[in-house]
Amino acid sequence: MNKKQIVVAVAVVAVMGYLYSLPLKGIVKPSQTHDTAQAAPQAAAKAASTSNVTVETVSAPAKTAIGASLTVKIEGLENQLNKASGDVEKLSLNKQLAAAWDDVDQPAPAAFYYTAVAKSNNSFDAWLMAGNRFNDAFKITQDTALTPAFITGAVEAFTNATKLKPENLDAKTGLGVAYVNGGASPMQGIALLREVVAKDPDNVNANLNLGLFSMKSGQFDKAIQRFKTVIAKKPDFESYFYLAETYKQLGQKPEAIAAYEKCKQMMPNPVFGQRIDQYIKELKN
Repeated sequence: MNKKQIVVAVAVVAVMGYLYSLPLKGIVKPSQTHDTAQAAPQAAAKAASTSNVTVETVSAPAKTAIGASLTVKIEGLENQLNKASGDVEKLSLNKQLAAAWDDVDQPAPAAFYYTAVAKSNNSFDAWLMAGNRFNDAFKITQDTALTPAFITGAVEAFTNATKLKPENLDAKTGLGVAYVNGGASPMQGIALLREVVAKDPDNVNANLNLGLFSMKSGQFDKAIQRFKTVIAKKPDFESYFYLAETYKQLGQKPEAIAAYEKCKQMMPNPVFGQRIDQYIKELKN
């Protein structure tokens, strides 16, 4: 499975989750923040949660999701890794496991194996892949107990990637997204994403995420411009879906319907299409 297919798979899960009213994660409004007295216990709880999440933790539900037949190859590689003694052999098996989990659209375990590869060879590509997979895992998970580990993993990976290539826009974008997802440094994350679009105004990933963060914080006019920039460069069902949602929030029904229709054309899935039809029907009534 190539990078494009993995990204599409993650986008499908994320959008379907939105369709079925799963909560969007992102910037926390000031009224939702906790006072200083609560910060220390929460930080301790987060640290404990992060340390308890391992590759085994995320692999178990991933194996259930993909089924027994697809799990056979992965478990064979796991057994080899458990018995491996040399660093070269372990590195090779970690690479194979990362790729194997990518092949079945499971970013969480893949992220941990890419991290193991990166810690072994300190390569930019491995750190970047690890960070991207952690961000992907955060985007689609419904288990809030796992999100602190995904955020921590993403920040570590992208920080190391930017140390190796300080001007790389993909690494800066990923780090910006991770900061905003974490909630502790949202403005630092937004600043990184804005730095990316200042250098590359049409950057798809940075504009998409800036659009999502604008949408989640109620800045719908800004979100529309971001999504339009994405669509002009790379039209896909995900950007059209979020554009439609933004138009709907602004009460611009004809524009929302048109964007939903375009989204439906680009995602020929019966369940997805039925849900979109319901949204369109509600807007027409």
